[in-house]
Amino acid sequence: MNEIQSHDLIVTIVNRGWSDMIVKASKAAGAEGGTIVFGRGTGIHETQTLFGIPIEPEKEIVLTIVRGNKTEEVLAAIMEAGKLNKPGMGIAFVVELKKVAGICHMIEGTWVCHAS
Repeated sequence: MNEIQSHDLIVTIVNRGWSDMIVKASKAAGAEGGTIVFGRGTGIHETQTLFGIPIEPEKEIVLTIVRGNKTEEVLAAIMEAGKLNKPGMGIAFVVELKKVAGICHMIEGTWVCHAS
């Protein structure tokens, strides 16, 4: 089973504490998982202060690789779960992947790895 399939990377950047909801929604829509990376924001909606001292809010970055035919459905689920239609809630974007290796599945008791 070495058919070549297109894959996309959905990058979602949300405020701290939202990544679990993003991963749960993406899995319900057909994604198989995700990777969460921590970062900090510097956008126009990021200006916050603590006792008058500017702080940079912590962000969670969710990286989700999906088959190309699942991208729209998974992205829609992410947008809804993260409330990304509201200012300051986060951002999601899709990057088309040229090559992918290491995606493996257990099929009938045997590991099968796909590469594109």
